[in-house]
Amino acid sequence: MAVSISVVLLLLILAVVFLRNGALKLSHALVCVLLGFHLAGTSMAPTIQSGLTATADLVSGLRP
Repeated sequence: MAVSISVVLLLLILAVVFLRNGALKLSHALVCVLLGFHLAGTSMAPTIQSGLTATADLVSGLRP
């Protein structure tokens, strides 16, 4: 649960930065949000979740 909250916060911060810089328009952000909601309701959701979990585990295991 902590990883998903961190990912959501990171994506939210990136979206706000892109919106403020003009690199991301509000309509583009809405399309991305809608795509995320639609993907969460499909059969691909567990695959996406496991891929994000594996990526988070890989990144957390790296030592600088």
